[in-house]
Amino acid sequence: MSSIKSVSITEFEFDTPNIGLETPAAGVGNMSYVRGSSFNAKRFAVKITTDDGASGEYVTNWVSTSSSLGQASMLAPSMLGRNPEHREAIYDALKREARAYDHMGHGMLDIALWDLVAKMHNTSVKSMLGGFRDTLPTYASTYHGQESPGGLCTPEAYADYAEQCVATGFHGIKIHGWMSGDVKREITNLHGVRNRVGDDWRIMLDPACTLRNWNDALAVGRACDDINCFWYEDPYMDSSVSSFGHQRLRERLSTPLLISEHVRGLEQKASFMLNGGCDMIHADPEYDMGITGVMKIAHFCEAVGLDLQLHAAGPAHRVCMSAMRNTHMYEMALVGPDMPNIIAPVYICGYSDQPTELPANGCVPVPELTGLGVRYDWDFIEAHKTQQILVE
Repeated sequence: MSSIKSVSITEFEFDTPNIGLETPAAGVGNMSYVRGSSFNAKRFAVKITTDDGASGEYVTNWVSTSSSLGQASMLAPSMLGRNPEHREAIYDALKREARAYDHMGHGMLDIALWDLVAKMHNTSVKSMLGGFRDTLPTYASTYHGQESPGGLCTPEAYADYAEQCVATGFHGIKIHGWMSGDVKREITNLHGVRNRVGDDWRIMLDPACTLRNWNDALAVGRACDDINCFWYEDPYMDSSVSSFGHQRLRERLSTPLLISEHVRGLEQKASFMLNGGCDMIHADPEYDMGITGVMKIAHFCEAVGLDLQLHAAGPAHRVCMSAMRNTHMYEMALVGPDMPNIIAPVYICGYSDQPTELPANGCVPVPELTGLGVRYDWDFIEAHKTQQILVE
């Protein structure tokens, strides 16, 4: 029987061209197109090693914050000496250990564990999950609007970019508007994009909790109804955690509400949906305690006859989606005109989440190599390392 001998978490950095910040805070909503600029990003590479030399790996994307690094470091010792096959038991142990926190350090460990066990059995995580599709229809998920010239700075710029996404082959676009919460500008933007792309292409809206109050959310939601949005996501400043407020929105809107990105884990998402807070659940293997957690959420949604969407991009997201019947499109996030996705350049197997690499049919492939299906450039990771935590 194998047992977990060590867990390492390596933070590394890389630069992405033409991305800058409109304000000093490095939040997603502050990123903008700045020609010639370079944005320095940090990510984590997780490696779990057993006493017989097997290893599982995962490189993070959206969960790469100092808070998540602290939680993962706190949780890693709980994995030592355990049988890596006992993923359910490890899931429960880590969930309990992080019960007083937001669980954002759990997912990266669980994903690396799935990679490890699949490699031990010389199979793919996709096969372990029962994945039944090999390609995934993909939509473009935009950066937020910017106040400075360039990028997505006007409704016309959004409409131009939507047309570009249609031509590229994307199956839809999700608009992240401006951070100001300007209701009139958001409504104008929605109508402008719909007028430009026609009636049949999917448009989604995610204000990212920037609308000031419930009435503003209702007003923008009615515009979503007018242009036949495919869904309306995280509208106002309750941080999308009030099931009652969103239930009241659902009573007045026909556009499906996609909520719960910020409601963490199976039990709380189930309660949010059963209390009427959404039409579709939002889940993420990095946010929601790994592949183990996300598949529990998917099966709950299937049991009650409703749909879910996976938040953001990555190989773990693709293999999970390949095993879900009740979902729609893969999110290539975040993209914009001449603005690359801030994905670590660590894949040496052809994997990509850049819009320039989207196949002509608008469907990305599901990784099928052993393990998670991808291979990482550890020479790059080591050369750009900023710190490493080793638990053994």
